[in-house]
This record gives sequence, structure tokens and C-alpha cells, in this order.
Amino acid sequence: MSENQHLLAEQRRALILDEVRRRGGVRVNELTRKLNVSDMTIRRDLDALARQGMLAKVHGGAVPVVEASTHEPGFEAKSGLELTAKEDIARAAAELVAPGRAIALSGGTTTFALAQHLLDVPDLTVVTNSVRVADVFHSAQRTSGQRQGVATVVLTGGVRTPSDSLVGPVADQAIASLHFDVLFLGVHGISVEAGLSTPNLAEAETNRRLVQSARRVVVVADHTKWGTVGLSSFAALEQVDTLVTDAGLPAEARAEVSDHLRQLVIAGEPGEPGEPGEGTGA
Repeated sequence: MSENQHLLAEQRRALILDEVRRRGGVRVNELTRKLNVSDMTIRRDLDALARQGMLAKVHGGAVPVVEASTHEPGFEAKSGLELTAKEDIARAAAELVAPGRAIALSGGTTTFALAQHLLDVPDLTVVTNSVRVADVFHSAQRTSGQRQGVATVVLTGGVRTPSDSLVGPVADQAIASLHFDVLFLGVHGISVEAGLSTPNLAEAETNRRLVQSARRVVVVADHTKWGTVGLSSFAALEQVDTLVTDAGLPAEARAEVSDHLRQLVIAGEPGEPGEPGEGTGA
């Protein structure tokens, strides 16, 4: 981790959580040296992360929390994690979108970041079951007035989840009648054995409908999602066309993904969409 005492609290806590998960635990004095902040600051950060259920405090430090497969963090709890990775992923995924396409964005903090990079892509039709994603486009429409080329947004109905996604029979029925050029899908977990999974049973069924309605499926997920398994699987890796992730994905995981997917995009590394040999149409 870079030593920067001017990091925002959310960024610092994301770095702390990543270190805890990567090493299996850290001590307060190690974090104070790495982040160049006070002991009190680190303890406040650990308190905040522990309240969100992201880690467990122990004497002198913190360890990871072994989450139940049914545990579903809220949108706010997830929004401060892996900020740099999500921004890199969103930027790379946006390059897959051509003007005038019909796209779908599922719920999630990474798709929320992606939506902000799609505001300048003209003449999109955007279908989403995410209240947060819809708000990004609606806010842009209000500020841009009658500017030509703004996205047409279709927000499904349904029951709201802790991640601010709309799921259930109403959402499923709306999605089943539509057809998308490309689906950008945020996930709770991804693995070879379980495929794509979520802790929310209703969200699993809605995601399953999204996958079925898409001509192309693009998963946008940072490296911490690899190896995580939620309660319900809704798609196999073979149903995914492209995974857009960040450079934190280990080499062995990259090899496994490449064996099952048509395209692996590591955001920020050579071979991103738009470079020679990579398709840019969505």
C-alpha cells in the first residue's frame, strides 16, 4: 500500500480491508506505518469497518469476517470498497459500448460507476433494475435539458434489495419481454465451481432473466469477488462472454477464467477493449 496521509477515509478503509483479506489479518502498528497515519485514525477506521461487518476486531488488529452465504451488504457499505479498481473497470467496460445500442445494467456499485462513464455515449437505450443507476441517467437528463442523444432509461419495477436493486416477479416479467445487445452485470461472487452467485434468492432469479435476455454478457467485478460464493448461483462461467476486472486478480485465477470465458479484460493493462485485436462493439 502506498504511504499517503492525505487519503480520504473511504480510500484508506478500502486499502485496510484489502490488506486484511489478502494477509488474513493485520496489526494496528503495521497499518500506521503503511498508511502514515496515527494509531487513533487506524482504530477509528477499524471500528467503522467492524460496524459494517467487513472485518472483525481482535486485540491489536483485525481479521477477516467469514461471511455467511446469505449475507448481503448494503449499497453504502460496498460503495467505499475497491474504489480505484471499480473506476478502472468502469472506464474499460465503457469502451465496449457503441452509440445507439440497447444495453442493460444490473444493480451494484461497479455498474453504478460504469453508468457515470456512459453519460456521453449518444442514443443509448438503458434498461436497469438498479435505482442508483437510473438516478445517474435521470440526474444527467435534468441538467442537460433537451440535449440530443441523451440515454433513454427504462427502470424495471420490483422489490428493493439492500443493494438498491429491484427484483422479484414484477422485475422478472418486465425483463423477460426485452432483448439487449449487451448486459453489464455486477456480481456478489464468481468462481469456477459456482459460477456467478448472489446471497439474495430473488435477485438470483432476476439476474437469470437478465442473462437470458442479453445477446452478450459482460461481468464487471473487482478481484475480491473471485472465489466468493453466495447462496444462489444464477449463471455458469460459460454463459459469460467477457469479464472485466482489475490487475489484482491473481495469475492462477486469470488462467482459470481464460479457460471458461471468451474474453478477459484486465482494466489498466495492455489488451483492453479498443486496442488492436479486441472488439469494441457491444
